[in-house]
Amino acid sequence: MIPKEMRRSMDIGVGDPLEFYIDAETGFLSMRKYTGASCKMCSSVEYVTYFRDSFLCKRCIHELKGNIGVSHIPVPVVKEPTHQEKKTHQPSHILIERLRELIREHPNARQGEYAKWLGVSQGRIPQLKKLL
Repeated sequence: MIPKEMRRSMDIGVGDPLEFYIDAETGFLSMRKYTGASCKMCSSVEYVTYFRDSFLCKRCIHELKGNIGVSHIPVPVVKEPTHQEKKTHQPSHILIERLRELIREHPNARQGEYAKWLGVSQGRIPQLKKLL
């Protein structure tokens, strides 16, 4: 029995013929809906040839070679990575003194503001406050 999700995703209906393939070396078993010897793109049975696990007719091959009916998908623009300057490591005792001065000057400032002024992460501020 083939699970419903697989039948739905593979477009397999009740009574549809199936093809099974097994790789003797790896023991890999695969299956697909049997389509017979017809073109995968247009279902033609005339001038069909086998190419990369699919049957294609002469007309479809010709159209593919000439890009006939091919809609070009625009290539997404890749943003250049923004290089951030590497922060220089400052000794804790210097950061503590600077934080002490900032707290005196700006007692109602938020943690994020202190972090920005000191050039450290916001999570570093409580660590420094404990050392005050």
